[in-house]
Order: sequence, then structure tokens, then C-alpha cells
Amino acid sequence: MPRIINSRLAYDGYAKVTVLTLAGDDGAEHNREVVSLGQSACVLPYDPDRKVALVVRLARAPLIAEAIEEDLVEAPAGMLAKDETAEACIRRETMEEAGLELRELEPVGVCWPSPGVLGERTHLFLAPYRQADRTGAGGGLAEEHEAITVEEMPLAKLWRDCLDGALNDLKTLALALTLHSRRPELF
Repeated sequence: MPRIINSRLAYDGYAKVTVLTLAGDDGAEHNREVVSLGQSACVLPYDPDRKVALVVRLARAPLIAEAIEEDLVEAPAGMLAKDETAEACIRRETMEEAGLELRELEPVGVCWPSPGVLGERTHLFLAPYRQADRTGAGGGLAEEHEAITVEEMPLAKLWRDCLDGALNDLKTLALALTLHSRRPELF
């Protein structure tokens, strides 16, 4: 198992970038950058009666940097504030992003989205909702420059997008696959 022999903070902003010097069992040293964001939460809300999922569309800087000129379809998500639970975070974020009040949360798991470089753990949830639970405007926070579009997507289309490789956000893909495995009759 490699061990850390040196750690240097290279950047401290929204994310922290730390350069670790690791030594392997053979003594050979190598550097790895770790981007630390903290913990996040993500939920795929679904209406079991109308057989739709609530997703959001927004521009993402990494896609813009790659000259991809389309908004990414995602399940609502956000970063946990200090001392905030994953459940409280996802309820807050879903209201901010989608104007949706979540009641029941179905835990899916906690995962490392990209452990090769990201020091982030994501708490995943499913959540049934009804039309009456859409009580806010959504769209995200102006001060965060999110410009979010909220969409109810038929679960049949969500599943087609999964199968066609058109659902490009990994956390949303994982949640769609989980919902399909738990509730296939909705698709």
C-alpha cells in the first residue's frame, strides 16, 4: 500500500488541490494531485403516477472547455455545507434547483465519482414526488450563476437515453439504472 511522504497545498479556492508525494512498497516515489471538494448529494426525483423524472439542464464549465455546446442533463445535486447532512443538503438543493419539496428519500449509496483525482463522496438518493410538491420556482441561485432549466422527462425516454449512451452525467446514469432495477414497471 503506498504511503504519503509529503503533502503540499497547491491551490485553495472552491476546491483545494493538494499534491501528494507517495512512496510505493518498492520505495519508488510519485506525485498525485487530489482535488478536494467535500461531500455532495444527488437525487433523482420521480413521479410514479405520471411516470416522469425531474431533471435539470445547465451549462457546465468542463463541457464548455471541451467545446461541447449543450447543457448537461442531470439529477439535482449539490455540495454539503459544513455540518449539513446529505438529506438536508439534497432537500435544499432540490428546492433551489427545481422548486421541488422532497418528502421521502430512498438511499441508494455513497460513491466516489472519480477517485483517481477527486476527493469527493457523493450520497445518492431516489425520491418519489407528486405534481403538488413543485412549490417553488427553481432555476438555481442567481449568485451561483446556475441558469438551470427544470424538465420532467418521461421515464421511458430516460431509459432510452441510458441504453443509447445519451445520458452523460454519471450520477444521473447510476440513479436511472437503480430506479429501473427497483421499479421496472415505471418504465
